[in-house]
Amino acid sequence: MSSVLEKSLAILELMVEHPEGMQVSTLARKLDMPVSGVHRTLRELARLGYVRQERDQGDYALTIRLAAMGLGFLGRSGVTDIAQPILDRLAQASGELVRLSVLDGRGLVWVAVAQGATVGLRYDPGREQGVRVHPASSAGGQALLSTMTDDEVLALVGETGLRPEGMAKASATPATIADLLKVIAETRTRGYSVAVNTYIEGMGAMAAPVRAGGVADGQVLGCLSIAGPAVRFPKARMEELAPSLLDAAAELGAAAPASHFFAGLLRQPPTP
Repeated sequence: MSSVLEKSLAILELMVEHPEGMQVSTLARKLDMPVSGVHRTLRELARLGYVRQERDQGDYALTIRLAAMGLGFLGRSGVTDIAQPILDRLAQASGELVRLSVLDGRGLVWVAVAQGATVGLRYDPGREQGVRVHPASSAGGQALLSTMTDDEVLALVGETGLRPEGMAKASATPATIADLLKVIAETRTRGYSVAVNTYIEGMGAMAAPVRAGGVADGQVLGCLSIAGPAVRFPKARMEELAPSLLDAAAELGAAAPASHFFAGLLRQPPTP
């Protein structure tokens, strides 16, 4: 990392994953940066109100300021205004967790959620909003990959791997590139992805791309997914819910121009 800005952003991005706080030495080791430089950057970020030190010589943690900025942007972007009613209806119909991820560069970031399960066993991670969607192992990621050419799939998975870094391999995670390409081919044919025990053991999920205008050849804007405990959300249940998922994704795509964020994506050429 060369610039001060790049180093500062790397520190903030890592601290997002550790809301409990981190030691300066740990940050420096994980980012392969000098302790003195990390400490200097943290003191400047603290002066600006983005981080705080828990106590003298203690861990540094993010303040709420960065989160407030993100929530403020999301609220003003219009994404949740158009998406939340659609997510809520799909969650009620499915009785499972529904999430929307939006395109960010060549990848996806989870931004909105609706929980349909009110009692009993349910899948509700709670900590994934704002997190990048892993392409090869998650339902949303596989839905996004299905909109790409095989060469584009290979390039993106070459950067991100077959499973998230530091996460234990689930039993059905694609073990090889050939396995993944087979999954993606099936997803293209089906029109939505099916992922059981691929991202997290014991979780089943399905996802469909959200395309501008709600049409098959529209620009990809994000993905809509349904997830639940695998014992209650097998592939047979996914087949039953597929029409509802596809209809909701099309509705989101048709409403997208009403969102400042999506309208901005539509003004940009697709990322190569």
